[in-house]
Amino acid sequence: MADTPKSEAASEEKGPSKRALEKAKKKAEKAAKKAEYALRPKESGTSTPSSNEPTSIFAEGWLKRTYEEKPVKNVRTRFPPEPNGFLHIGHCKAIAVNFGFAKHHNGVCFLRYDDTNPEKEEEIYFTSILDIIKWLGFEPYQVTYSSDSFDRLYGLAEELILKDKAYVCHCSREEVNRQRGGPDNRGPRYACDHRTRPIEESIAEFRAMRDGKYRAGEAYLRMKQSLTDPNEGNPQMWDLPAYRVIENNYHHRTGDQWRIYPTYDFTHCLCDAFEEISHSMCTTEFQQSRVSYDWLLQQLDMKIPNSEEKGPMQREYGRLNVGGTILSKRRILMLVEGTTVEKKNADGTVEKKVIPPSVRSWDDPRLYTLVALRRRGIPAKALLKFVEELGVTDALTEIQPFRLESSIRKYLERTVPRQMLVLDPVKVVLEDVTPEEEQELTVPYDPKGAIPGERKVKFSKEIYIDRSDFREEDSPEYFRLAPNKIVGLYNTPFPIRATSFSKDENGRVTEIRAVKAPGEKPKTYIQWVDAATGIPVTARQYNSLFKTDSPNTLDWKTGGWADDLNPNSEVVFENALIERGLKDLLKDRSLHPTGSSDDLVRFQALRTAYFCVDVVDSTEDKIVLNQIVTLREDKAK
Repeated sequence: MADTPKSEAASEEKGPSKRALEKAKKKAEKAAKKAEYALRPKESGTSTPSSNEPTSIFAEGWLKRTYEEKPVKNVRTRFPPEPNGFLHIGHCKAIAVNFGFAKHHNGVCFLRYDDTNPEKEEEIYFTSILDIIKWLGFEPYQVTYSSDSFDRLYGLAEELILKDKAYVCHCSREEVNRQRGGPDNRGPRYACDHRTRPIEESIAEFRAMRDGKYRAGEAYLRMKQSLTDPNEGNPQMWDLPAYRVIENNYHHRTGDQWRIYPTYDFTHCLCDAFEEISHSMCTTEFQQSRVSYDWLLQQLDMKIPNSEEKGPMQREYGRLNVGGTILSKRRILMLVEGTTVEKKNADGTVEKKVIPPSVRSWDDPRLYTLVALRRRGIPAKALLKFVEELGVTDALTEIQPFRLESSIRKYLERTVPRQMLVLDPVKVVLEDVTPEEEQELTVPYDPKGAIPGERKVKFSKEIYIDRSDFREEDSPEYFRLAPNKIVGLYNTPFPIRATSFSKDENGRVTEIRAVKAPGEKPKTYIQWVDAATGIPVTARQYNSLFKTDSPNTLDWKTGGWADDLNPNSEVVFENALIERGLKDLLKDRSLHPTGSSDDLVRFQALRTAYFCVDVVDSTEDKIVLNQIVTLREDKAK
């Protein structure tokens, strides 16, 4: 923990002047106004922000150009997640872009669950996705499901066959891969015999798929695109599947009605058309899909070729990736549930390795799922502000965690109250403090005045300080407590001087004796907690889950990634103490961060970090704290 400079500590002891408070208040109001503006819907009739307001990301750059390509009056967007896992931080950008774009243009945004794969979908994911969207401050215009349109989609599939633009294929995946040019897609492309089968035969076979004649992998409905066109280098036009057979076919909404299910490439653009989406915005990995997206809509007369007057318009922006962590649902599942991997030895034998779970759950604060970031205590508005700071372009945005943490830190600095927390407490007995000098101190929630309010802090003869703030032997570069050395205590009327200390049989300091040192000037100030009124808590500090900055490059097939897990990704202080003011924060919801859309209690622990009360593990008898971010960036990063 870094020492507090003398001037800063003295300022906190005396308190800010009236002029400083007024200046800080104006600065905080200006910052809050700037933070709120970026993702706020544009007022009706307003074309540009006023000169004293920052430019919205929707009024400039990529998002502005996207609207100018199709400047319709009724903007309709959609956020279409697959309900097969929990959303991660990259989805925060997608939510902000789609919902924010609609708001800015006084339009509407749908939440559409792309529920076309019943093997991987669970109710908990549907519930969590909507919950996260509302937590971020958005309300869907309608909540829809791709499964709502299964009957209509099936009818259009038959229509596509009748137009000779689809056929039933019985090739294996390996055979299809060879047709597309082999493993590297560079060989000659050729059509299978099924491509030229009569329309009536494909209709009959498609209905046979529907009626259960074929098992998974034995038949597909493929779109007849440009597989054999030598000039067509886009794999999205190489006769993509439109329907496939699924074995575990029970669907959460349609039951066992269907044995065949439409693919994303068939479903997505058609559902966009059904919902009259004007701007279908997705990330750049779907850029090649734009051709097949438009092709299918045009074949079914849902889009005018070379025009945006009829049918939705797809455009692609760069996704948000975070280094040093894992966002893949499949790999996060390995972390959450553990896994068993196989490794083939040189002698040909196969060795099985059981890897236990590495985190507690999908909302473990060390992950970058949105449920985990929320539980860790990161405010929704701070995430949206971070997205706004990054901007939106068609380039991939790859950021390291410290950049996100820096943005979160700035947000919390002006929105959360202060508390004194001691992670590893050691008792200090102030030998010459009289009963008359034991008192209740009135302390502001923010010494700079940006956070309104104040709390009562008990000061008595026995207090606790952090073990790291005491040394048995002094040194010139050390400014905290040591034998015969003074240190300041935040908000108290005098510093203290250590006179002696005692240790247990293991050589661990158990108690420090000290006296008042009025009139002396300490070089630094430290936090403390009253022994009689302090609240015992468990505090958890978080570091990177992996040792490497690039965990996606690790060996995930044979389990090599497990050797790179950071053993100090979570450091737990079971016997931490915090001032009694935490109870007031738990009761007084008016002290929550500005713009918070949850009931989480956040605060800055002086000289330590920003913390949040964990809503999962905390009980009435034991409060658990999660570190949100440190007070300053780790220079080692």
